[in-house]
Amino acid sequence: MPGSVTIGHAEALVALSHQDAERLSTVLRGMSSMMAASGADRLTDAQVTALCGGGPQDRAEFTRWCAELSEHLRTHL
Repeated sequence: MPGSVTIGHAEALVALSHQDAERLSTVLRGMSSMMAASGADRLTDAQVTALCGGGPQDRAEFTRWCAELSEHLRTHL
């Protein structure tokens, strides 16, 4: 949502609207599940590489990061 996120270079915190934080948490949880899955719902290595900005991918680390950030957002809503 435009205007619902506040980020500044001098800011120590990032502010999200409650609704956007819930949505981001859901997306991150889904990505974590799709990276950890096997079968048709699993994200491919190419997709994970693209999500990681084209750099070397570490599927396990990125999966864990998504899950942990999702949980952190959920517990702070």
